[in-house]
Amino acid sequence: MKVNLFVSKDIAEPHADIHTNELTDNVSKAISILESDESNELIAVKKGSDIVLLEFSDVYMFRVENKQIKVYTKSSEYLIKKPLYQVEETLNSDFVRISKTSIVNLKKIERVAPSLKGMMFIQLKNGLKDNISRKYLPDFKQALDL
Repeated sequence: MKVNLFVSKDIAEPHADIHTNELTDNVSKAISILESDESNELIAVKKGSDIVLLEFSDVYMFRVENKQIKVYTKSSEYLIKKPLYQVEETLNSDFVRISKTSIVNLKKIERVAPSLKGMMFIQLKNGLKDNISRKYLPDFKQALDL
């Protein structure tokens, strides 16, 4: 799907025009999302040349890998262009930063255990693993009410 964005100060109200040869489920979903006020609960990500709109509740983790931000869901991974700090600003309270390079969805945690040198180890329900650094551990514990 090709996406064009035009920014103009002459437009009174934002609007979207969708050109398609058929009304598919994805087009219908895009229309629904654009018309709703819940767009702050969605994040646009890329998989190959496709742009996918994910609900925050489907995201397990954001992690910097090879200078790219990867977005992990239950069984897929996507890329996002924004830097991690900008992604963090848009997220709801279900998400917490656990290291300089990772943000996790608290609702997707399977277990947390002690690790090396005062750090904690985290495993998500989709099998992803990461360390919670000492710097972010107090915020993580506060988010879990520990």
